[in-house]
Amino acid sequence: MSSHPRPSGTTGAADVPGAGPQDEADQGPTTVTILVPGDHSMVALLGSGDELLRVVETGFDADVHVRGNEITITGPTLEVERLERLFHELVTLVGRGHQLDRSVIDQTIRMVQADTSERPSQVLTETFLTHRGKSIRPKTLGQKHYLDAIRKNVVTFSIGPAGTGKTYLAMAAAVQALRAKQVTRLILTRPAVEAGERLGFLPGTLHEKIDPYLKPLWDALHDMMGADELVGHVDRGTIEVAPLAYMRGRAQPVSTPVATPDGFRPIGELRPGDTVIGANGHPTAVVGVFPQGVKPIFEVVTQDGASTRCCAEHLWAVWTRSDRRYGREPRVIETAAMIGRLRTAHYRQFELPLTQPVEFTPRDPPMDPPMDPYALGLSLTDEERGGSAGAALDPRPAGGALLVAERTVSAPVRTASLPREYLLNDVTTRVALLQGLLDSSPGSIVRTRDGVAVRYVVTDEGLRDDVVFLVRSLGGVASTLACDAHVLEIRLPPVIVPFRSRRKLETYQRIEGGRPMRFIDSIEPVGDEETVCIRVAADDQLYVTEDFLVTHNTLNDAFIVLDEAQNTTPEQMKMFLTRIGFGSQAVVTGDVSQIDLPRGNRSGLKVVTEILDEIDGVDFAYLGSGDVVRHHIVQRIVEAYDRYEALRQGVEGSDL
Repeated sequence: MSSHPRPSGTTGAADVPGAGPQDEADQGPTTVTILVPGDHSMVALLGSGDELLRVVETGFDADVHVRGNEITITGPTLEVERLERLFHELVTLVGRGHQLDRSVIDQTIRMVQADTSERPSQVLTETFLTHRGKSIRPKTLGQKHYLDAIRKNVVTFSIGPAGTGKTYLAMAAAVQALRAKQVTRLILTRPAVEAGERLGFLPGTLHEKIDPYLKPLWDALHDMMGADELVGHVDRGTIEVAPLAYMRGRAQPVSTPVATPDGFRPIGELRPGDTVIGANGHPTAVVGVFPQGVKPIFEVVTQDGASTRCCAEHLWAVWTRSDRRYGREPRVIETAAMIGRLRTAHYRQFELPLTQPVEFTPRDPPMDPPMDPYALGLSLTDEERGGSAGAALDPRPAGGALLVAERTVSAPVRTASLPREYLLNDVTTRVALLQGLLDSSPGSIVRTRDGVAVRYVVTDEGLRDDVVFLVRSLGGVASTLACDAHVLEIRLPPVIVPFRSRRKLETYQRIEGGRPMRFIDSIEPVGDEETVCIRVAADDQLYVTEDFLVTHNTLNDAFIVLDEAQNTTPEQMKMFLTRIGFGSQAVVTGDVSQIDLPRGNRSGLKVVTEILDEIDGVDFAYLGSGDVVRHHIVQRIVEAYDRYEALRQGVEGSDL
């Protein structure tokens, strides 16, 4: 395409020295002729019956004449220059195979008249996501700036009227991030409050009540993913679509014990700044505590008898058999999503990660004199068996000196329980204690389907429970045999050496393979309780709860979309924003002119515009009537409402 110089005899403001905008009206009209390349269809450019040309003419104060493949523009210099740029952009769009319609013409006119540096032909052809040949791209300059904000920020707020593509583009950005492996999960949510409705009074089951609120999100996903891809992601827990209330409910009862460096504390007593034990066995800070009120509670029990309680929405990191087979990272799934799916054929479906050996705070036992932990293990087992265990000792230790305890010990130790000061001590102390117990045990070392196991014989329930605690604290599993409640079957991770006795250690090391595993065995309702959830600073957001179960509670490496955010309360919005984990990104969309909260409730979306506008990594993208991409009449309706609201506010202000 080429632009011809103005014919001789025509002048414009640009030809007169000193002429400025005020002189433009006094100068003669400017004329420019544009030659459209012959391989471009004029019908594609101007529309059937020149309908698109008429849209262009109504937007500018200039005359446009078309003859063949020549377009001649005559009028004021500024208008002619804008029209010239407009047709250059439209020809470029047609040349790239873009189909022009009234919406494209309107948006191109808006960008040209705004005199922005962005070229419409670049903005309107920038493909953001493609599925089955269908391209999703920004259709307005405002949408382009919106997508740029998503790319650059951790949290992006998109505020504007209906039809501006807020939700759809947020979903496209989420799917694009998932496919590019920038995140591992999509969390899509919206508050289930609209038009004053109350879910409890709507007909149907809970899911039937909630589905209408979530349908726009599902529809967008179906547009951007094939059915098989979408079902696979939902089944794996990679994509979660749920009401906002479900997100806030990832909680445990306030009485639930949580591992800390000094032992176990009720989760309800924890405060920000306290430390708990992460899945790596090391302390991690509590960075958020969120009371959740009374909720229905479920007891989660594993195959080795460990158990804890949580609400239906509480998160767990789990592997399925196929996850393990293909070396995948654990998926994150809600408690409720596992109910009814705990077994596949004869196998348990969901495996939990095991904690690494827990680093409790080192301490000196308050004994005089203090007893070596290995010797203590020998003495306790020997005491329980009435001295019969001594024959099980191998006088040739596999490493280090064998520390032998006196068979006559002080009263506080002459019990079939392990002192707390040893159970809650550092890893070295606990390993030595376990080695003393196992070296003197008449139990056996056996090969099982899951690898090597140590069978430990015990007759006292107190000692049995303490040994189970000790094994689990070191990253192993221990459970009683179904055929004999007096025999513990113990499996330990490779980093833990269970014996000092050379004979036993050599036998143990000959049986290779296998690893300790913990599977969810049952999930049952147990009533309602007061609950709380915590957020921890650990990168994986895992922490250790009772029985050394590893659980999950925040949103790491996730792309989170909160839709219809104008219907959140300030408390809900704070809860949502403080749940964003490491490696995560969030987009919050809403229309502050369509708030359906009960009278007297402030919108959480309005509140954040007042308090978060100066935080790095947080940006606000405001869309207006010019960004409406539905039928052009919708744009006109939005503009009419904007004018009405501005007029009404002006009248109210003048009355004050």
